[in-house]
Amino acid sequence: MPVTRRTLAALAAFAPAAAWAQDIGTAQRPLRVGVTAGPHAQVMEKVREIAARDGLVIRVVEFTDYIQPNAALAAGDLDANSYQHRPFLDAAVRDRRLPLVEVGKTMVFPMGLYSRRHKSVQDVPAGARVAIPNDPSNGGRALVLLAKAGLFTLKEGADHTATVVDITANPRRIRVVELEAAQLPRALEEVELAAINTNYALNAGLNPVRDSIAIEGADSPYANLIAVRQQDKDAPWVRRLVAAYQNDEVKAFVQATFQGSALPAF
Repeated sequence: MPVTRRTLAALAAFAPAAAWAQDIGTAQRPLRVGVTAGPHAQVMEKVREIAARDGLVIRVVEFTDYIQPNAALAAGDLDANSYQHRPFLDAAVRDRRLPLVEVGKTMVFPMGLYSRRHKSVQDVPAGARVAIPNDPSNGGRALVLLAKAGLFTLKEGADHTATVVDITANPRRIRVVELEAAQLPRALEEVELAAINTNYALNAGLNPVRDSIAIEGADSPYANLIAVRQQDKDAPWVRRLVAAYQNDEVKAFVQATFQGSALPAF
């Protein structure tokens, strides 16, 4: 269920000052892992099953946006999270001074371009409104994908840090609209094209392999990861969590469940 202030308050009750003296990952003190609703939650439920065989008890906590999981982790309301790629984590660490680090790779969710009105990028008309995520790392990622699809040109060497000011040639006068990532599937009724992260596409009933009109390749550098606080990176429960995730059963589950919409990155 979506996380509310009441939910976070309840989670905080599991983390009194004395909690650090307890063994994290037990029935008395479950390992609290934050995920975004959808694929990340589905996979973490599988990880929870596998971890339980090793005696590691995981409590999966679902969120509906990209900001709260890192804030909750930094505040100590979570022990780990699994939902973001390296550029997004780097931006959170840099811009919000969050003491978080990567401890293991999870999956790649190729970003796709979707349209309710057109069957190819070439059909997108001049002056079209094209929506992208409004967070810096995913926004830049979307701009790179749009440029590769031929909608405009970015300055040489542009990567996930790109912004609209890095568009150097736009002969089709494409108008870029920045929206919250979770809102992009609904925006398809109002724009010609939208760049949507796979987890939100799947939640909206869109299959990236079948429904996108352009998609990142399997060589996408945006592998998702497990993050923890810096102080916990060498904790025994971290190694156990990563081992439970980077398991052959999880790999098979991802491949069977998502059919190419998500790819194991381990």
